[in-house]
Amino acid sequence: MRVLVTGGAGFIGANFVHSTIAAYPEAEVTVLDKLTYAGNPASIEGLERVELVVGDIADADTVDPLVKDADIVVNFAAESHNDNSLRDPYPFIRTNIEGTFRILEAVRRHGTRLHHISTDEVYGDLEIGEPRKFQPGDPYIPSSPYSSSKGASDLLVRAWVRSFGIEATISNCSNNYGPYQHIEKFIPRTVTNLIDGIRPRLYGTGEQVRDWIHVLDHNTAVWDIIHKGRIGETYLIGADGELSNLDVTKLILAEFGREPDDFDHVADRPGHDQRYAIDNSKLVEETGWEPHFKDFSAGLHDTVEWYKTHEEWWRPQKEAVEAKYAKQGQ
Repeated sequence: MRVLVTGGAGFIGANFVHSTIAAYPEAEVTVLDKLTYAGNPASIEGLERVELVVGDIADADTVDPLVKDADIVVNFAAESHNDNSLRDPYPFIRTNIEGTFRILEAVRRHGTRLHHISTDEVYGDLEIGEPRKFQPGDPYIPSSPYSSSKGASDLLVRAWVRSFGIEATISNCSNNYGPYQHIEKFIPRTVTNLIDGIRPRLYGTGEQVRDWIHVLDHNTAVWDIIHKGRIGETYLIGADGELSNLDVTKLILAEFGREPDDFDHVADRPGHDQRYAIDNSKLVEETGWEPHFKDFSAGLHDTVEWYKTHEEWWRPQKEAVEAKYAKQGQ
């Protein structure tokens, strides 16, 4: 089995590569990654049966031969940081929309199976306290250049399935956490700040609710969709892990034996979505998938321990990240 993983040096993609190599001894994995700030070759360094190709998914000449040689393409490649999309939307348009187009055209030419990774943020947000969760057929109401560009990429995949008959599935996942996540993100930044004795910082009141899932569980769901999902269908991946950002901060503080109010508030970002929540019933009913980390606290403890014991991975990034946030007053 020859697997092309785009964005495979990023957070979720790198974890997917690790789990694929572990679960499928016959698999040969090619990683295509542009190695922007979020792509780190150290995340897949030393893995056998893995080849790294440095390149851009929006470059047809790079993408085409790799897709031709693959049995399946799993497209994780994306610009994915909301704050960055507000400062400069163009990279999100190029990677998330044009890049997906290039992959779709290569898949169409060579008849290669595709699984496209997306986000629950394409659905907009929900009211805090309301009972409903996102459903696969919900309308797209994105709030940022990031989520709107991901929504556009999903629509392209659906159109290529219907118009050209490509074999593709889509998954929209809730907030991931776990090893190899860039330390500018909420959980790893909070954890590494506490390791360094720095008080954590929290956007606004922290009342925004996210549906958290460990990256290991996301990736087992992806493989279940690839093996058991129906072509042309969209599956929502979530682990019933709804918690506010404030609650997550307090749980991380508890991991370090700190008081629950030992953090600072900073100005909220524009257009900050209030609540995400995933209804994963279609995924569970059709594939039989279930998460390993059903308890967020257990998954969080696992994640904190990973950052404590892998300082050599995140330390080189830390000074630049904190300097950037200091310049922004955060």
